[in-house]
Amino acid sequence: MYHPSTRLLTILDLLQMHPYLSGEELARRLEVEPRTVRRYIGMLQDMGMPIEGSRGPGGGYRLRPGFKLPPLLFTEEEATAVMLGLLGTSWLEIDLSATAVEGALAKVYRILPAKGRERLQAFSTNMMLSPQQKDTRPDSSLLVRLSEAAHTHRRVTIAYSSHHNQDSTRTIEPYGIAGWKGHWYVVGYCMLRQSYRMFRLDRILQVQIHEETFVPDKDFDYQDYILKHLVTVPPRWLIEVEFQEELHLVQHKIPSTHGKLTPTPTGVLFQTHHVDLPSMARYLMNLNIPFVIHQPPELRTTLLELAQEMVRIAHAGFDTHAE
Repeated sequence: MYHPSTRLLTILDLLQMHPYLSGEELARRLEVEPRTVRRYIGMLQDMGMPIEGSRGPGGGYRLRPGFKLPPLLFTEEEATAVMLGLLGTSWLEIDLSATAVEGALAKVYRILPAKGRERLQAFSTNMMLSPQQKDTRPDSSLLVRLSEAAHTHRRVTIAYSSHHNQDSTRTIEPYGIAGWKGHWYVVGYCMLRQSYRMFRLDRILQVQIHEETFVPDKDFDYQDYILKHLVTVPPRWLIEVEFQEELHLVQHKIPSTHGKLTPTPTGVLFQTHHVDLPSMARYLMNLNIPFVIHQPPELRTTLLELAQEMVRIAHAGFDTHAE
């Protein structure tokens, strides 16, 4: 089974080796329908590849005469790192263009030796990466703009919606960007509050980068600030749950950032911390994997309360609709 990026690169390879190939021939070699070939050709043209096509019976494609793709030189380890980084973009929780990711994968794949191509094929067809947040992804351009503002020490004005859904306008002096547990933050000095603050990127409605610069406080370490406010927040509950399933199946459903997964003789031990037992109970049930609770005992009580609530909801209105 081919990955789309593999087919894109295969098309480029074939067109570099042959002066002209018909759409039917490309479809046969790629094991797809001709209309799929036309879609792939369009994707390559959108990436800037100078592919020329002719319509009608016997129509086909060729690379513009004289065009050659520039070579890239990677060690096998470097190419593997690049491939894993590209395949893992879904975990970045940033709204990246799928075309850009596919194009980058295609370019890397093209310069790999046979063994490297086999590895990419294995990665792309036998690995699923599931993001934590699907509806709160900030645009990648926002991440880039704020990073540039922090690098050049430019003040930024943002239209911001707080977790209480209160909109405000803030002017900040950005120091850095942080990604943590499914969210992205910008750390900076807030001119309104006259103190350092963190702002979630997915809550930024508008942004304006000013020409006005600021002098960074050399005594302020934004990384230490992040560790203090995001990493070292004391958790309330230590959760230990053993799933009665194989490790690779559990890994498909639980991102590594959610906690530690350890194989056991009878399944997989899941260890994490959480501040709210009801939300943890609902999360565990939504996984649809059999499990046994090791600790805390209070989680058992919470699950029983959740079950009673589900029974109550299921029976609500039952008698009034029965014949």
